[in-house]
Amino acid sequence: MNYKTSISFRKETLTKLLNAIIMQETEIIQALQDDFKKPAFEAVLTETNYVITELKATIKKLRKWTQPKRVMPSLLNFPSTDYIHSEPYGKVLIIAPWNYPFQLALCPLVAAVAAGNQVVLKPSELTPKTAAIITTIIEKVFHINHVEVQEGGIEVAQKLLSQRWDYIFFTGSVAVGKIVAAAAAVHLTPVTLELGGKNPCIIDETANLKLAAKRIVWGKFINAGQTCIAPDYILIQKNMKSHFISYLQNEITKAYGENPKLSPDFARIVNEKNWLRLVNRITPEKVVFGGQSDIEDCYIAPTIIEENDLESLLMEEEIFGPILPILTYEKESEIETILSKYEKPLALYVFTDSKTFAKKIIRNFSFGGGCINDTVVHFSNNRLPFGGVGHSGMGAYHGRLSFDTFSHKKSIVKKATWLDIPLRYAPYNGKLKSIKKILNWL
Repeated sequence: MNYKTSISFRKETLTKLLNAIIMQETEIIQALQDDFKKPAFEAVLTETNYVITELKATIKKLRKWTQPKRVMPSLLNFPSTDYIHSEPYGKVLIIAPWNYPFQLALCPLVAAVAAGNQVVLKPSELTPKTAAIITTIIEKVFHINHVEVQEGGIEVAQKLLSQRWDYIFFTGSVAVGKIVAAAAAVHLTPVTLELGGKNPCIIDETANLKLAAKRIVWGKFINAGQTCIAPDYILIQKNMKSHFISYLQNEITKAYGENPKLSPDFARIVNEKNWLRLVNRITPEKVVFGGQSDIEDCYIAPTIIEENDLESLLMEEEIFGPILPILTYEKESEIETILSKYEKPLALYVFTDSKTFAKKIIRNFSFGGGCINDTVVHFSNNRLPFGGVGHSGMGAYHGRLSFDTFSHKKSIVKKATWLDIPLRYAPYNGKLKSIKKILNWL
């Protein structure tokens, strides 16, 4: 079957996928609950509805996206008309993570299919219930030669990466991202790497602390902190720290109650391995709130830690869990000193009522994306590119850019035949002065 030529086929197939997801949304939500107790509200907000919205927009706009784009021709080519044609790369590998196992598998898949590619999707083995329902949906909607799901662990991923692909899309850790990049380099395969990093959340003395606490608690503890763009640490003006900690405590209690373990709105750590990694990074004497844990339930309470050691175990890598260290600064110059200790993050957040301060932070530091006076919500706008920089990733997607990510842009110049200017042809004798004038004028 030739998937790259039929726009109608792509739209029909994506419509079938949309209907299948809508029909099985309850089962998808239950699978996410079974895998790591993801609350239904979060499952709808960050997983099923996000994919449904992306599908509807893609189906609606696909024909327009696939049309050749006419661009201004160069006068050197006069007379001509110039176009950019979008064509599929070919066979695409998508490796999805476990933290948003439905959304981060399906959204790249939707874009790859929309662009006309054939796809092999590997969902995360750490969320087996979600992987199983993804497989069921894909097998129901797609022919196996069009989209295929391969479930399994590291061995399956290694086997897939040993093969030659036309494009690889990976979402996951920096360490595994380097492995994917190395495998892709063997065949010079283009890649998108959606990784992570230590996302700073900077708060200055002009910020609305109460509102900042509310928005940070939501952005940090949604999905139990297992979000690549969650605030990784707070960097706050020193004399405001104690007030801010009080606001954080109040907001955590409002959100999850006196005992968050009993809250239906707080997810669990995905498995025992990740639970142990996180618990081993908690220094009990630094805990100012939370800190409770239960290995049987893979539970770690929303935890606030006063941190003053940039070399601590907690600060050496992305936390990816419900632990929020609070660091302080006195002079603005200290912000750069602290941020420069880490690789470029996937996200950066700044809370301030000072336009000057906000502009300075946005201008002076490199990061994937972020917010002023909020957290995480930049992800929700599909008109904004989502992606990292440096160690936090390469490439970006969302909305139209997702289609572009999985499309090779082919440049075409169509020359007219009614005129053929002789200047460019040999022999060149006597033409140098004329061509230099033209080139200087352009």
